Amino acid sequence: MSSISDIIENYLIKSLKQTPSGTIQVKRSELARLFQCVPSQINYVISTRFTVEKGYIVESKRGGGGYIRIRKVSFPQQQDYYEMLLRMIGKRITQQAAADLITRLVDEELMTEREGRMIMKLISREVLDLPVSLRDSVRARIMRTVVTTLFANKGE
Repeated sequence: MSSISDIIENYLIKSLKQTPSGTIQVKRSELARLFQCVPSQINYVISTRFTVEKGYIVESKRGGGGYIRIRKVSFPQQQDYYEMLLRMIGKRITQQAAADLITRLVDEELMTEREGRMIMKLISREVLDLPVSLRDSVRARIMRTVVTTLFANKGE
């Protein structure tokens, strides 16, 4: 059985796919009423499941006329996408941010689910048994290598 968070996420993703612009604008209170939950549940779903690593930009305005605008990011040029991914990874990346990025790469069919699962294991805390600052640096190096390899193979 799906959790309320899964249901809200699926509703928002479906709404995004149905709009030609790739952008939706919703009111937190209206979503909370629709799903019979508290507004903080909506905040949780948006902040954890609609991240930059997963390919979304979220804008939010609070207050009476407030809204949440969610946009799926797309890049017409592969080179621009590649450079953005490398910037996002940076010199350090947390396990969660890397996992979100891997999920995005699988969703966008740049890697297979099997490859994604293998890389998830390689970047895990259990495998990278190092102090946190060093672990996040090593993880970033691995992720930059993965992304570079994926994009190098796109031209073949």
